[in-house]
Amino acid sequence: MRRIARKLLRLKGVEDDVSRRLYQRCLTIAWPATVEGVLLSLISSLDMIMVGVLGSAAIAAVGLTSQPRMLLLVAVQSLCVGTTALVARRKGAGNDAGARSCLQQSMVLVTGIGIVITLVGVLLAEPFLRLAGANEETLALSADYFRIISLGMIPNCWQLCICAAFRAIGKTSITMTTNIIANLVNVTLNFLLIGGRFGFPAWGVNGAAVATVTGTTVASVIALRFATRPGNYFEYRPLRKVRFDRDTINGLSKVGSSSMAESVFLRAGFFINQILVAGLGTAAFAAFQIVSQVTSLSFTLGDGIAAAGVSMVAQSLGAKRQDRARQYVAVARRMSVIASFILMVVIFLLRRNIASLFTNEPDVIESASYAFLVIVFGVMPQNGRVVYSGCLRGAGDVTYVAACSLVSVTFLRPLLTYILCYPLDKAFPWLFLAATGPWIAFVADAYVRNWLLAARVKGDKWLRVKLQ
Repeated sequence: MRRIARKLLRLKGVEDDVSRRLYQRCLTIAWPATVEGVLLSLISSLDMIMVGVLGSAAIAAVGLTSQPRMLLLVAVQSLCVGTTALVARRKGAGNDAGARSCLQQSMVLVTGIGIVITLVGVLLAEPFLRLAGANEETLALSADYFRIISLGMIPNCWQLCICAAFRAIGKTSITMTTNIIANLVNVTLNFLLIGGRFGFPAWGVNGAAVATVTGTTVASVIALRFATRPGNYFEYRPLRKVRFDRDTINGLSKVGSSSMAESVFLRAGFFINQILVAGLGTAAFAAFQIVSQVTSLSFTLGDGIAAAGVSMVAQSLGAKRQDRARQYVAVARRMSVIASFILMVVIFLLRRNIASLFTNEPDVIESASYAFLVIVFGVMPQNGRVVYSGCLRGAGDVTYVAACSLVSVTFLRPLLTYILCYPLDKAFPWLFLAATGPWIAFVADAYVRNWLLAARVKGDKWLRVKLQ
């Protein structure tokens, strides 16, 4: 077993001592990010489990808000990708003042965006949710939930931006602490406010929304505390006069615009997919949301490892070490293979038990169990594409990542979902394609993007991208 592990982890053409140091550096960054991602995913699942006691309509209503919320955050997340890439490059090049200035300028920009999307979310909640596939059973619940969580957009923007900057310099333990504490607050308030315990009001789905906003606000306060603490790397001062400079704005725009295009393609594909699944009925959509919670766990495992790749790749390129950047990609991918295998075994063995945690409705449990059998085959390529796309973003090669998302997520995945869930499910109802179709499309998307991104990494163009 040890011999197999050594063979899997060995880097071609790299001495064992150097290879060991590369793994140690990646692990130092990856383990807090991975623990953070796993715990957040588990807490999110616990959130859904708590809402699940209100019935499948409540699960569906909360699930319907996920894609509209992510659509509102597209611009902010794109700017944060640019912040991560630019801060890491500047740190690798020894330009600490430039890295600090990047965070200062990014925070002003995300604040402005946050004000706009807060107004949009509050005022246009109902049209958004109708477009997302809400029906008469779920519209009122989902619209109220969406209005409340939209009130937390500005602190959410601050948290995302600060955490993106800390990830860039490898301080993933700070983002882990921030998010874990905030989500524990979220879960505690869910417990108190959904069903009304210990004298607290029973607000149901709205209680879950209030808990989410409170948790987000706590995360923002903690992140600001870390960034403003004396002696920290960024020396962030919220009230300091900010001077915008062309190099920073150009760098943020170059990466951010491509990242925004990618996010738009992703959200459009996911949004269409969600509408298609919502059209299958409340029970089918509830099962879809349950399985989505578990696939998000797969994503966060890969994303935690990719966080190390993003930071070390960008810093290596800033230090003019293209060879080292390529080695860090290989290290991150090998780490993701091990994590993926463990997750595949857990999902396969406990698929029915996992579904039963969320609901006691037999048809929902059965649909989710069939879907889990499908997604097992997509975990490995899913985490591969997460690592590769993260490393390419760290290098600033976001345009190619966006193109892959356009092909596979915006077009291929919704098309497969429609074909499988509608005409083929009607023709072959015994195949349970209404439950498994979206996840067969998920697996196909994972393989396509993994192949396209791996091919890019094998070349050299991504190593020569200039950010300013």
